[in-house]
Amino acid sequence: MYSYNEFDEAFVRTRVAQFRGQVERRIDGSLTEDEFKPLRLMNGLYLQLHAYMLRVAIPYGTLNGGQMRQLAMIAEKFDQGYGHFTTRQNIQYNWPKLPDVPDILEALADVEMHAIQTSGNTIRNVTADHFAGAAADEVADPRPYAELLRQWSTDHPEFQFLPRKFKIAVTGAEQDRAVIAAHDIGLQLVEKDGEIGFRVLVGGGLGRTPMIGKEISAFVSQADILPYCEAIVSVWNLLGRRDNKYKARIKITVHEHGIDDIRTRVEDRFARIKPTFSGVDQVLLADIKAAFAPPALPARGTDGFEAAKAANPAFRSWCDTNLTAHKNADYTIVSVSLKKHGATPGDASAEQMRVLADLAERFGHNELRISHEQNVILPHIAKADLVEVYAALRAVELATANIGLISDIIACPGMDYCALATARSIPIAQQIATRFDELKLEHDVGPLKIKISGCINACGHHHVGHIGILGLDRAGVENYQVTLGGDGTQDAAIGERAGPGFSAEEIIPAIERLVLGYMDLRDAPEETFLQAYRRLGAEPFKAVLYPDKEGKRDAA
Repeated sequence: MYSYNEFDEAFVRTRVAQFRGQVERRIDGSLTEDEFKPLRLMNGLYLQLHAYMLRVAIPYGTLNGGQMRQLAMIAEKFDQGYGHFTTRQNIQYNWPKLPDVPDILEALADVEMHAIQTSGNTIRNVTADHFAGAAADEVADPRPYAELLRQWSTDHPEFQFLPRKFKIAVTGAEQDRAVIAAHDIGLQLVEKDGEIGFRVLVGGGLGRTPMIGKEISAFVSQADILPYCEAIVSVWNLLGRRDNKYKARIKITVHEHGIDDIRTRVEDRFARIKPTFSGVDQVLLADIKAAFAPPALPARGTDGFEAAKAANPAFRSWCDTNLTAHKNADYTIVSVSLKKHGATPGDASAEQMRVLADLAERFGHNELRISHEQNVILPHIAKADLVEVYAALRAVELATANIGLISDIIACPGMDYCALATARSIPIAQQIATRFDELKLEHDVGPLKIKISGCINACGHHHVGHIGILGLDRAGVENYQVTLGGDGTQDAAIGERAGPGFSAEEIIPAIERLVLGYMDLRDAPEETFLQAYRRLGAEPFKAVLYPDKEGKRDAA
């Protein structure tokens, strides 16, 4: 993992001290709320429905046991005993008191963390594949490049007042686990003629105008990736619309100008700025790469693992869903579900965070990841230790065997917390998970990604859910639209709206009809929902979703 140098330490401490003074002036009335707003947003502090909310960056989703333990302490001392992990690989505290926020930031600085650029019209937290550095299918670890981008973008003088927020994601494998096609810039590590470089996408994004990113370059070398990204952001910063915030994102700029025109402008800008880098970024990258040297993984064998699976059906079920192949055959990647049936997706209590910290330190080479799917990853666990790890997770209700299944739902905070939301997300996610647990069909259904957003901003990524649910306000009543066939992987696709929305009372039965209908439609138990949808098209699924509304659906 990357560790702060003297500059990083001084920079973060200075920002904390600066914000402490700004908070004091807000409390004593020297600053109005309007004057304070841009200052707090620069430090990740939002004003939500009921209280302030602090969003803390977890760059590219990586943290160690000490950092996780500090997050637990903050949740217990300054909040209500839990934190909420987000689809941006951040953690949010929903109930901090304003006078306490500088102390929270000071506590974060103590473990090399901060909340800088988790808000505002700037380059946000750089996200990455949550299996980075461990996955068997990885071309290269994407985190050193994500860290290089983080350092470049932090407090970049040209990019602090962009037309809108800007998001970058990096993946190191052909299988996209970072949803790069739904980002302003998406980077995929590829190998060409023995050289590692990047395939670059631009102009992806969700929200009220969802778009899949377009390829601007099939290959950009490691040596060129930083000036190339700067060229993209610079071009958009000049072209991007500031007259209408709904049309300010780079996806609109790419759509209006066309990818060929944007490519020409970027290549021209890149040619002009590349010499100014003078290889300094590559010296920095070499140092960063050294910090991400893989942990030494001694041979452990798999003694007892297969026997334990045979003896314990619950353990076997958890292994079947929550483990992923590691580069080292003696080890595995453990996905810890924060989606116990009926729980709030992404929430973790202080006690649970401490257990995860302990497991990382005892068994996981002191590494944890946060996934964009709102789960926690232990990336380097010896198979010989899995029985003990599973028992520790089960003791704090973290051993739910549902990764990738119907109850592993992405959901934004919705109207329970967010000032922008127009409908609730959390109760819908809880009810869907609970209902399919009651039916005992989850494993029979198989891989299925449901994603729920409480407003058009799409923080729950509903557009790329196999089943997407969007909560809207219809004349003061919550109404839930369903989209079908979305995909956030390397085969990225925006889901198609199925038809009229459903009330809060109707949406759970509707999803039940849809899933049971899919099970009748599939040609074999192995055919996933997405495969069946792509084979059959939308109409058979709409028919089961709207059995009594054919006329209304056709007119919608």
